[in-house]
Amino acid sequence: MREKLIIGMFGFGVVGQGLYDIIKTKKLNLEIKRFVIKNADKKRTLPAELFSTDPESILADTEINTVVELIDDADAAFTFVKRALSEGKNVVSANKKMIASHLEELAELQQTHGTSLLYEGAVCGSIPIIRNLEEYYDNELLHSVSGIFNGSSNYILSKIFNEGQSYEDALKKAQELGFAETDPTLDVGGYDPKYKLAIVASHAYGIYVDPETILNLGIDKLGDQDIRFAKEKGFKIKLLPLAKETNGKQVVLYVLPKFVRPDNIIYNVENENNGVLVKAAFADEQFFYGKGAGGHPTGSAVLSDIAALRYGYRYEYKKHIDAGQIEYSTNYELSVYFRYADDSSLEEIHFDSVTERFYGEDFMYIIGKINLQEIIAKRHIINQAGNFIAEIL
Repeated sequence: MREKLIIGMFGFGVVGQGLYDIIKTKKLNLEIKRFVIKNADKKRTLPAELFSTDPESILADTEINTVVELIDDADAAFTFVKRALSEGKNVVSANKKMIASHLEELAELQQTHGTSLLYEGAVCGSIPIIRNLEEYYDNELLHSVSGIFNGSSNYILSKIFNEGQSYEDALKKAQELGFAETDPTLDVGGYDPKYKLAIVASHAYGIYVDPETILNLGIDKLGDQDIRFAKEKGFKIKLLPLAKETNGKQVVLYVLPKFVRPDNIIYNVENENNGVLVKAAFADEQFFYGKGAGGHPTGSAVLSDIAALRYGYRYEYKKHIDAGQIEYSTNYELSVYFRYADDSSLEEIHFDSVTERFYGEDFMYIIGKINLQEIIAKRHIINQAGNFIAEIL
């Protein structure tokens, strides 16, 4: 049965405006009663009486049955979402850091209060990967879930490899277009895809993992030498998160730049687009492709969740019930390229095996196998200025 949704929305930025634009074109059984924003003095395109700076104007309003949370502050978002769920209101959120950091508690709140929290817009923009993991793959054994989860870093890398732009120029252009923030660390440092990876892993494997325990190294240390090496070998560099089942009982999670070959479907995912590659025991390989950045793509995912609430949809977290002995592990060997500034860095890092070493006039690198646990333990060395690491697929 369709229920009329009376909506209170936290935030009216890029995604909020994009969502509102989409809603205006649809005939839906819903009403946006209130927007709570941070800056009351900012000029808005809607009547002033719709806006408030007081969270209670949404949380204490018994007529509002649905909260849409679209703010940047993860701590404030958690406070609002937790309160809303406890008050019997359903919630739609696009805040990947907040959800990844508190997912287990949020799932328990839903169970306790009979409410629903949906967050398709938090992962990969317009790509419906969470719903597919919940429904289509609910009884499937997944070997791995990987791909491009961050449109900002992918845009930068596309400009570097397709147009020959420098890292600095590509980043500046991404910032001008609104794909990257003034401080781009969340994107280029691999934090944004890490939060998304934690959410994906939860729905793919039924595990709750603190995102702070997941390794993330980004493209912020990428140098001209690494770009030249990749082009000479016919590779592109992509920033890829990976969730992979290793022995039927363990799942490894990490985010690293990777050298991708032309025969990999991820190779041709360009600009702000995202691509998710799911490898399953029975369904084999399936690929999801779509816009991963921008107000309208993310707004469309948020609207999809809002529409689902009209029919009482909830995530059932079925894989958590059957997860059993599945555990998060960091014991995993991978092949990497490591460019280093001086030998002292290399002397402190243990490689299981080495296949290639290069000493040039302007840079040095080593290619070999290394355990993920070693990368985590020596991250402070690997991530120093003058060093860069990438997995070789």
